[in-house]
Amino acid sequence: MSRNYGLGSREMAKAGQFALKNASKSGHLSYSSASTIGDRWSKFAAWAREAGIKKMEDITSDTVKTYASTLSDLAPSTAQNYISAINSVMNLATKGGWKSVSPTKDCNIEQRSHARTQSAPDRETARGALSSIQDDRLQAVGNLMHELGLRSKEASLLNAQSALLEATESRSVTISDGTKGGRSREVEITRPEQLQALQRAADLQGDHRSMIPADQNWAQWREGDLRDLREGLQEQGIERLHDLRAAFANQRFEELTGHAAPVEGGYWDRKADLEAAKRLAEELGHGRTAVLAAYIGR
Repeated sequence: MSRNYGLGSREMAKAGQFALKNASKSGHLSYSSASTIGDRWSKFAAWAREAGIKKMEDITSDTVKTYASTLSDLAPSTAQNYISAINSVMNLATKGGWKSVSPTKDCNIEQRSHARTQSAPDRETARGALSSIQDDRLQAVGNLMHELGLRSKEASLLNAQSALLEATESRSVTISDGTKGGRSREVEITRPEQLQALQRAADLQGDHRSMIPADQNWAQWREGDLRDLREGLQEQGIERLHDLRAAFANQRFEELTGHAAPVEGGYWDRKADLEAAKRLAEELGHGRTAVLAAYIGR
């Protein structure tokens, strides 16, 4: 058998991508899932190459455990997803012969915590932290996350010029690029700060199609500049980019319900706040209100 289980490439990253592509073609994986897993696999493959591992046949459970120890700066749920991606690709490559590595039991990654227990940064704290970011484009991407509740990929791939025009005309913005599961959604424009964030991003976008510079793709942007944004915010006390989305969610929850979110000392009336919760979940790009606990507490 040729190298990398005969998947058609001598490079582990490409071989894994081929396995995922075949799985999506056969209907075993959605194209969006294959893309997400592929991004995570590529990051692992790059690490493995630097560690001297040159082919998939040399990957063992110990390899995965060692890699897991490098993910300590990530949220437990994110770190688990990276390990799961390795299991997915190796299972495809070995046609089911791979013994999956448990992120929690084998790699000692913390259990996922679905309910937020720490307050999100308040508006002034978030704005102050973002104002400290020296790179204008990164600052604009962070502001889009904070003011519109966007994921980092959504904010990065946003065509801010088109979004600004839509927001001005219809008081809402359609988010379609980089969304989870490829599901489009609308975010209502309720505050002047949201238009200001879009205007600033549109000015910086220039002739590009998105907030990502023309000479970079998403993977390069994510591993380079976007990491600089995260580290810059960490220096200001904001641990994760996700905290910017949580800040939006908590403010929006209060706008919709008239009272603070549980994590901010308020409450969540499952019956009275049901419609507001549904609306907020939709604006964040989730199909279930239960997911809101990760943003506003339980």
